[in-house]
Amino acid sequence: MSRRAISITLSEQNRATLEHWVRSPSTPQKMVRRAEIVLRAADGWTNEQMVKAGLGSGVTVGRWRQRFAEFGMDGLQDIPKPGRPRIISDEKVTELLATSLTKPKGRTHWSSRELAKQQGISQSTVSRLWRKHNLKPHRVETFKYSKDPELEPKVVDVVGLYLNPPEKALVLCVDEKSQIQALDRTQPKLQLKPGQVERHTHDYVRHGTTSLFAALNVATGEVLGQCHARHRHQEFLQFLRAIDKAYPEGEIHLVMDNYATHKHANVRKWLNKRPRYHLHFTPTSASWMNQIETWFGILHRQALERGVFRSVKSLIAAIHSFMEQWNEGAAPFKWVKSADEILAKAVRNK
Repeated sequence: MSRRAISITLSEQNRATLEHWVRSPSTPQKMVRRAEIVLRAADGWTNEQMVKAGLGSGVTVGRWRQRFAEFGMDGLQDIPKPGRPRIISDEKVTELLATSLTKPKGRTHWSSRELAKQQGISQSTVSRLWRKHNLKPHRVETFKYSKDPELEPKVVDVVGLYLNPPEKALVLCVDEKSQIQALDRTQPKLQLKPGQVERHTHDYVRHGTTSLFAALNVATGEVLGQCHARHRHQEFLQFLRAIDKAYPEGEIHLVMDNYATHKHANVRKWLNKRPRYHLHFTPTSASWMNQIETWFGILHRQALERGVFRSVKSLIAAIHSFMEQWNEGAAPFKWVKSADEILAKAVRNK
């Protein structure tokens, strides 16, 4: 990266093609990344700037810059690997991939076995081509695009706090994980041992719930939390008082979602009396921008999902124990997306 990077010049046609690859949801992610590298290079970005923007390592960025300089658009394709010649034609591959995107009669999606049977090829060939082209018909994920009329100013505001926090001010990401269940299995679980994964019964007994109010310090990664039986504005006010006691001095910026509890009249009244607090709301349907949600996910996977809790008291003890261990080695999450990148994706996917 210390050497001078190869200069890239794009024709109008090549730039239009690369920009189409970046925008199209059907473009494989590896090709989107290569196209972004070439576009940034043509715009005068250095390799180091692209690495900092998360486009890949210095070796990766340099490789695709050089490949494009030497071979043009063809240089962005994968180099054929040595080995046995393909026994399936390009036409057959195109047909298989096109069929993979359709729905088979009477089913919601293709399985590799059924598609192989329909195409007259082996199941392993179908699986290999799906992996190569990043197709996963068996998987489905949920999504929801934010329709917040203040989407842009909210994104700019929250991301600005993460990337350039106010000097000598504290930024806390606040939210509640409600209705955490104390679940006990109907039979003792079988512990992990060589040759056997941990096992537990599929059925369980409920012993009540608790709601966790938590605040993540963006600068340090430390978490402050309280468990309550309910998650009304009264409990939220108790948690705000705990924050006030834990951080008695200085400006405090709170990042929160649009849950009604956070905007209750009594909450607003309490905050109005304390001008050192500043509120920042994430866009609707974009709670993922609140960093405490990332921590909640870690808590669930590492302490709750496989836990056995015979009472709410034991559940709360496990949550506080995890929080203690977390804070001993706490480190801030690294925010890598700029406001422009988030907004560009939101507009592209509408």
